[in-house]
Amino acid sequence: MDLDRKSKDRLDLTLPTTQYELEIVAKDMAGSEVGLTGTATATITITDRNDHAPEFTHSLFQASVNEGSTGVVVNLTVDDRDDPATGAWRATYSIINGDPNQNFEIQTNLDNNEGMLSVVKPLDYESAMFHTLLIKVENEDPLVPDVVYGPSSTATVYITVMDVNEGPVFFPDPLVVIRRENIPVGSFVAMLNATDPDYLQTQSIRFAVLRDPADWLIVNNVKGNVTTRAILDRESPHVHNNQYTALFLATDNGNPPASGTGTLIITLEDENDNAPYVFPSVARVCEDAKDMNVVVIGGRDKDIHPNTDPFKIELGKQPGLEKTWKISRINDTHSQIMLLHSLKKANYNLPLVLTDSGVPPISNNTELKVQVCTCKKNRMDCSRAGSIQTNLLLLLGLVLLSILCL
Repeated sequence: MDLDRKSKDRLDLTLPTTQYELEIVAKDMAGSEVGLTGTATATITITDRNDHAPEFTHSLFQASVNEGSTGVVVNLTVDDRDDPATGAWRATYSIINGDPNQNFEIQTNLDNNEGMLSVVKPLDYESAMFHTLLIKVENEDPLVPDVVYGPSSTATVYITVMDVNEGPVFFPDPLVVIRRENIPVGSFVAMLNATDPDYLQTQSIRFAVLRDPADWLIVNNVKGNVTTRAILDRESPHVHNNQYTALFLATDNGNPPASGTGTLIITLEDENDNAPYVFPSVARVCEDAKDMNVVVIGGRDKDIHPNTDPFKIELGKQPGLEKTWKISRINDTHSQIMLLHSLKKANYNLPLVLTDSGVPPISNNTELKVQVCTCKKNRMDCSRAGSIQTNLLLLLGLVLLSILCL
């Protein structure tokens, strides 16, 4: 078997081609001209081995980045003489020094093998103005024996952090204070505290109210002390779970100015400032009912303990009520209203006094409207129940009018 001379020349001239086709001629009878000849084609594929270490195109790369920002800051370029798009050529990058807080990250661009160095945790100019990173590049595949990564497989990246005017920061945030409701207008509520991260610059801070749902608060724009401009009311719809939340703004005088927000949470302590009320406010009963129990009524209060129940529910101070009505206590919040004798069909306004357990207690003079109705065959007719109290007042008015006309 012998290689064709032209094939040998082609092999030498086309390196580093990875695939070769050889024409092979075989003769019998020791190559005699009268012998028989056979030919064949052999395809030889040469696979690459990782026998070239990647090398940075520069020993020093430089970049700048604004503090507080993230993203790619520099692309690192390398040369590798191995076959592209193979594990012997593809590069992997690693930071071997200069990143103790893991602010940086490197990913490989699969299209061009460059290393994309990114900031993943924002940098702080006031903490460090410069960062020096030592980067190493390797291949995905291991190097062949006797080939090592040399000095050119490492590079230094010098990063300059650019100062940016940062907004003031509140501390603590949120600020939580406890105050009683109904404190006088102008009372002290809290002292806001905000500092400027740009401590290498001399800047002043001004405070302002950003969100005050009930318009209760005012802040000194220089000192930051918060006072009341209106009465704090725990029962306000702007108060949730006894807490009122307001937002404040702190702005420095940088160029351009920067702002920060802080939260103030006021936990309001309850005062007994709401009178209790009765429910239901209307009851119905049959005029010939044998059961004298009219209705079970309860007390409610917008305040919270200890300014609510137990409630005391009593008849009003009008004379003679106790001859017709009786109240029996059931528990701390409810009582039973009973009739002592039957009443004629009419509307009756029963005066009641409801008192809470606050200190001092608050009483509420209220009325329970009792409709005495006609009941037949399980139907209650209250449509023509006139008010006795109204009829009596009308009669008294007519009598007085007739006297004045005489």
